Amino acid sequence: MMDILTLMAAFLILVGGIAALISKSAFNKLILLGVLTPGAVMLFVKDGFLDAAIAVSLLMPVGTLFVLFLLGKKKEVIHD
Repeated sequence: MMDILTLMAAFLILVGGIAALISKSAFNKLILLGVLTPGAVMLFVKDGFLDAAIAVSLLMPVGTLFVLFLLGKKKEVIHD
């Protein structure tokens, strides 16, 4: 029987991935990928890949901020 952690992780991964595919806005896609990430981290921890979980947990917020900065700059250039 699957434990509750695996079910929650699978739910987060599926919802985040499918919603990111359907979404049109780049900002919304980035937010929805942020929903997908905790599910992946939960699976990494469950399977014992703690080093990968730590790396993803540290790099995902930095990457998100970097991409948000680039998207904001892109919109400023378009409006000018």
